[in-house]
Amino acid sequence: MEKKKKKDPKDMRHGYTTGACATATTKAALIALLSGEEQESVTIFLPVGKYATFTMEHTVREGEAVRCGTIKDAGDDPDVTHLALIESTVSFIEGDAIVLDGGVGVGRVTKPGLPVPVGEAAINPVPRKMLEEVVKETLEHFGVKRGVKVVISVPAGEELAKKTLNGRLGIVGGISILGTRGTVVPFSSAAYMASIAEAVSVAHAAGQKHLILTTGGRSERYAMALFPDLAEECFIEMGDFVGHALKHCKIHDIPQVTLVGMMGKFSKVAQGVMMVHSKSAPINFEFLADLAAESGVPPVLQEEVRHANTASQVGEIMLEHGYQAFFDRLCMACCHASIQHVKGNINVSTYIYSMKGEQLGRAEQIDSID
Repeated sequence: MEKKKKKDPKDMRHGYTTGACATATTKAALIALLSGEEQESVTIFLPVGKYATFTMEHTVREGEAVRCGTIKDAGDDPDVTHLALIESTVSFIEGDAIVLDGGVGVGRVTKPGLPVPVGEAAINPVPRKMLEEVVKETLEHFGVKRGVKVVISVPAGEELAKKTLNGRLGIVGGISILGTRGTVVPFSSAAYMASIAEAVSVAHAAGQKHLILTTGGRSERYAMALFPDLAEECFIEMGDFVGHALKHCKIHDIPQVTLVGMMGKFSKVAQGVMMVHSKSAPINFEFLADLAAESGVPPVLQEEVRHANTASQVGEIMLEHGYQAFFDRLCMACCHASIQHVKGNINVSTYIYSMKGEQLGRAEQIDSID
């Protein structure tokens, strides 16, 4: 089979957020309610400072309400909500207030620490502002003063939410309506970084004092077995964003942090690299050889480390010759680099595991740099 050619980032198509889609469907439904005419498409102004036009999939009149839907286009971003149907049901209410709520497939907040109060639909602040503004503008355009209720729904939202961190964050029943720009940047790390920040905030609001930061799902499973008594919100998948996660722990005064991951990524953390994507920085084998020397590894094996191809290969060399001290020293270096990154006042532990779930090394309760 011919290998699929990767797109150049500058050629990638931007998409639209769930917040932008919800705003567009709300405008279409309200215009249909006010004028009696279905809208094939509507144009809205996005927070990023430009206009965007959305095509409506359907307009359905339900008694005194109108429901419109559009298909979310996330562009070239691998978003779980890409091609999801986003709907808005609009109706008039007594008074002149604008009431926003979530329907089927939109989650509801059950834990403090998020930008939306407990008990409310998981519609974030910027989309809320967009929805309120588009309702006000449309009413003014038609010269009408009435109260309006808007209910945002995502029919597939509950199933889609299983692929997100919503359950861990205490958002139940569906996805969140998100977006600060209105557009989605292809392969952006911003959404993932935002979810890490929210996860730390939720854990802090729940009174948790010990957070476990893992590099992925496998290491999280090992961590949960290691700390079975900790609540679920204590476990946060930081992915490649080690420094970002640590800084948010520091911001929220989390006194104790434990890092759990594999040899490859933690070999980078140990040398002070806090964004550990494979393209972020190469493994410093000279650094690993120095750690091996400090661990009592003989010169001949130190030389093997210097000429290794991967960090995993270094781990195999150390395991084969029984140098447990090397892994413990590597964990210690991770703790020191983490403390230095956030400028102290934090207690850090590190555990390194093999792909098979074998604990290779550990360093516990490090609170200062020697």
